[in-house]
Amino acid sequence: MHSTPLAPLDKRLRERLLLSRAVPGDRLMLADATLRAALDGSRALTPNERAALQQSPLTLRRFRQLALERRPQVHDEAGATTVQRHGQPGSAANDASWHGSTGMLRAAATDVALETLSTDDNFWTLHFLPGQSGGDGWQVVLKVSAEAPFAARLLREQTMLRVVDGGGAIVLQGRLDADGECEKPWPFATAPAPHFHLYGARFAVEPVAP
Repeated sequence: MHSTPLAPLDKRLRERLLLSRAVPGDRLMLADATLRAALDGSRALTPNERAALQQSPLTLRRFRQLALERRPQVHDEAGATTVQRHGQPGSAANDASWHGSTGMLRAAATDVALETLSTDDNFWTLHFLPGQSGGDGWQVVLKVSAEAPFAARLLREQTMLRVVDGGGAIVLQGRLDADGECEKPWPFATAPAPHFHLYGARFAVEPVAP
């Protein structure tokens, strides 16, 4: 049985239809760090994460973009080779490059006030400051470790950063101040600990694409 030359075209058309379909209320369901980990094989997507990816065209498009960014670039006109490392072109081996950090809330209880969360690489810490008398008005503070090899670059370049929960919602977005901190009001009605538990207890710190 002869294979049809239309098969690759059919595949591209199906992919295009899947990526272009509109879903009401669609938003990024997975953090860039999670998608990159799936692309480089360091962590497989969970069944829930795979389902979220398949049901969100916006997240699928972001996943496809990250996959395209990982492809090595060709020689330029001058004959120099530009190599991509983890999705960033032109990174030398000794560059203090950083493309995101992930972490997890490991405490099982949700009725205890959450004070801090750290990423798995220990480069970032989230501090949660309750309002007066423990009431409403939480503040969340993102702080970069002085030991992070990329800290000086982020401060110098005033890189826009964001923290997202396991569902892709933005917890905090802004730039680091001179002390390596960024403070914003907690944006959710639910307190930090139960909120993170609602979304897989995971979070990520990542640069915002310009």
